[in-house]
Amino acid sequence: MNLEPGQIADYLKKNPDFFEHNITLLTDVEIPHPHGGRAISISERQVLALREKNRILENKLAELIQFAEENDAVSEKIHRFACSLLECKDLDGVLLAIYSQMRENFSVPHSLMRLWHPSLTPNTSNETTETNVEVRDFVAAMKGPYCGNHAVYETNYWFGEVAPHLRSFAMVRLYSDETFGVLLLASEDAQRFYPEMGTLYLARIGELISAAVEAYLV
Repeated sequence: MNLEPGQIADYLKKNPDFFEHNITLLTDVEIPHPHGGRAISISERQVLALREKNRILENKLAELIQFAEENDAVSEKIHRFACSLLECKDLDGVLLAIYSQMRENFSVPHSLMRLWHPSLTPNTSNETTETNVEVRDFVAAMKGPYCGNHAVYETNYWFGEVAPHLRSFAMVRLYSDETFGVLLLASEDAQRFYPEMGTLYLARIGELISAAVEAYLV
């Protein structure tokens, strides 16, 4: 009687002591080596399978450790950023701290802000330069930070002479009860801010900046 492979497998599953009563089969029966070459015994094949499984688990563990280390490093940067904001005494100090931290702590080469809170007088600084309605509406409608290889509307020109060289952008909404500004980050590296990247830490940075700026708005 010929048995189907599935029947054999089902029998072995239902009779786990089969090889215990037929121990010599583990060494007598030979099967192809998974990578070609000589035939090997069932026990040798099992050892190879376990080694491969361990290799996969080790790689996965190494990947998880790497992610954890990267997250710890970013969390430490966020902590330093928050501390620098707490040390500020006025709005000008907050703005200087933000730009300094973006450049030195987060290694973002280009950053700027636009603020349109009613308590601020327009055109008295770079941050209060008038922003068109389309940009304000876009920022107000954002559900989270934007990252991509294209600037929104004319925002890339906010960076002046370096604008033609910029290849990736991030926008972070600044708000309390209502949206009152935006943080714009940019880089010549097209992979620095890409559409699929995680934005959790960018969102937290936006929340910290919003709270720090709002403290000095009337």
